[in-house]
Amino acid sequence: MDKRVYGVLGISSIMANWNADFSGYPKTTSDGSTFGSDKAFKYPMKKMWDNEGEKVLYIKSMKISEDKKKGEVQLVPRSLKERYEYLFEGEDLKKCKDSKLVMSNLFKCIDVKNFGATFAEEGNNFSITGAIQFGQGFNKYADTTPEEQQILSPFRDPTKKDGDKEAKNSTLGSKIVSNEAHYFYPFVINPNAYNEYKDMGLTDGYTEDDYIKFKQTSIKAATSHSTNAKMGCENEFGLFVETDSDLYLPDLSQYIEFEKTEETHDKNIITITCSELINDLKDKIKCVEIYINPYTTTLKSEIKGAKIYNIFTQKEV
Repeated sequence: MDKRVYGVLGISSIMANWNADFSGYPKTTSDGSTFGSDKAFKYPMKKMWDNEGEKVLYIKSMKISEDKKKGEVQLVPRSLKERYEYLFEGEDLKKCKDSKLVMSNLFKCIDVKNFGATFAEEGNNFSITGAIQFGQGFNKYADTTPEEQQILSPFRDPTKKDGDKEAKNSTLGSKIVSNEAHYFYPFVINPNAYNEYKDMGLTDGYTEDDYIKFKQTSIKAATSHSTNAKMGCENEFGLFVETDSDLYLPDLSQYIEFEKTEETHDKNIITITCSELINDLKDKIKCVEIYINPYTTTLKSEIKGAKIYNIFTQKEV
């Protein structure tokens, strides 16, 4: 692929929790700004790829562990070594002396091909800087607030003593969500990150097919990932600016504004404020594509020649 790609991906979270911290509340910075980590965005993409039968290395998978001496059978997560051996059905990784084979196999994993990897195993210790780099996704909706819901369990707590009042009652739990949040993630794709590995014959480099797979998954994965906490999280925006390989652009998410006004009857307004910057660089820009949810969102953009698509139907609007 002989180009760079700069862009922004937007996630809508309505009465859901896109990315919780260890307290269960949506992640915030020290000044109270709500944000989502890059891991939160990559996870549903990896789940979607895994469901489609692609090789995904960095994802939790389980195995049955038997301890015959103790008579115990447990379900435990695979280690990184075990996950690699599961995907490639090879001999013990510790016995593998062919680092070129291991590295080539890593590049066959779609998550490694896109996001890179830190593979720290005895005898095979590699660090691959990914062709795709994500920033943090900051919420740009001013009226976001967390909501805590009490949930009644159908079961009592068996650890309570018979004399305790709680022993006769069902246990309480809680579910924490945001009333509404809109996250915008910046990203950049630099296919030259793999030139050295390509020269060594370890990979075919980051290709146009790799990019198309990433783009199609990145605008659908959040919508497809319907867990309890993520039900209500959807892809709502995608900006893809394809440029010459020697053009360097800043973080484009800082040029995205989100608001609601009474004039639009609570319809979302997403404004792209870097139109002048992109128009001034038109000789070095190959293509601009914008994906939106037209049923909930009004787009304000003055980027000349930009193609605008329905994020769900993929049809031009």
